[in-house]
Amino acid sequence: MKKILVIDDEEWLREMIQLALSRRGFTVVEAPNGTEGIELARKELPDLILCDVNMGKVDGYLTLAALRTEAPTAAIPFILMTGLADNAGMRHGMEMGADDYLPKPFTIDGLYAAVDARLKKSQTVRDEAERKLAHLRDNISLMLPHEMRTPLNGILSNAELLATSAATLKPGEIAEMGQEIFKSSQRLERLIENFLIYAQLELIAADPKNVNALRIGKTEQPASLVSELASAEAVEAGRQSDLTIEAADFSVPMSGEYFGKVVTELVQNAFKFSESGSAVRVTLGESFNTIVFTVKDHGRGFSTGQIQRIGAYTQFDRKMQDESGVGLGLTIARRLVELHGGTLTIEGEKGAGATVTAKLPKTKPA
Repeated sequence: MKKILVIDDEEWLREMIQLALSRRGFTVVEAPNGTEGIELARKELPDLILCDVNMGKVDGYLTLAALRTEAPTAAIPFILMTGLADNAGMRHGMEMGADDYLPKPFTIDGLYAAVDARLKKSQTVRDEAERKLAHLRDNISLMLPHEMRTPLNGILSNAELLATSAATLKPGEIAEMGQEIFKSSQRLERLIENFLIYAQLELIAADPKNVNALRIGKTEQPASLVSELASAEAVEAGRQSDLTIEAADFSVPMSGEYFGKVVTELVQNAFKFSESGSAVRVTLGESFNTIVFTVKDHGRGFSTGQIQRIGAYTQFDRKMQDESGVGLGLTIARRLVELHGGTLTIEGEKGAGATVTAKLPKTKPA
């Protein structure tokens, strides 16, 4: 049974809507103002919200804005009800994330039509998300065991030697095996984390409301974040002297967690697929109304065909170089950039290095 929250400061209208919707089998909860409506939405997590625009201190717009900034309520279909449904007001509401307008006065049939349309669309989105989830389950069940094999082999083989031959091993050999187990464990942890992040992003992409909620985050001082994460990857690769960083400070329209993920994946790939002693250049700047993050290396690069095939679960030249897949990390970075209204491009030639460029709009995309 679907649950609908009605927020309106006119008691008679709430009662009328409650009676009408109850006759159609809906469960209806009511709030007399925006403040109580926000709290009730958080508590009840309804399937749909009907909210009046003109209410006291917390009007319909403020109520909508508050609920759209919180992950549990960001995707709930939201219909604004108003007797002043002018074009400017309607456009403002839609820009804030409203799903529909219901002009007052409205008929019972008009109420039913608006509610049914929003719930039907919401169900379509859920069905698409379930389809994507089933597809992801299939891919992960097929690919994860294969991708886990390399780090697991490193853990198991070294652990077996320690268990069976510890008495005959020198302290240096034991330390070396312990280090290999640790590195393989880190690779396995990163692999599982990336699979989970990729699955999460694909589900977010299935629902525009979830995408809008994702775009709320910002990184206000990205230069220090870029420097910290890029330097950490250089240390991990033992190539501090190969790294150069040029980063300006301005607001990046992506949360620090996600922007940090983009930085880490792109810089890590640059070190992974280039030789020690070759330069890796990381820059963060701006051009017109666009933020530009670039990572350039002088490694083995990608062929045109490889660039076109970059996607999840793609690994290039596996026989030549036994490394964790480049495809999933790049796909996560590209997906994050695209979900925030930007683009990620790769340029370069086989054997001549690669330049990966992420561009993000300074203003929130529509």
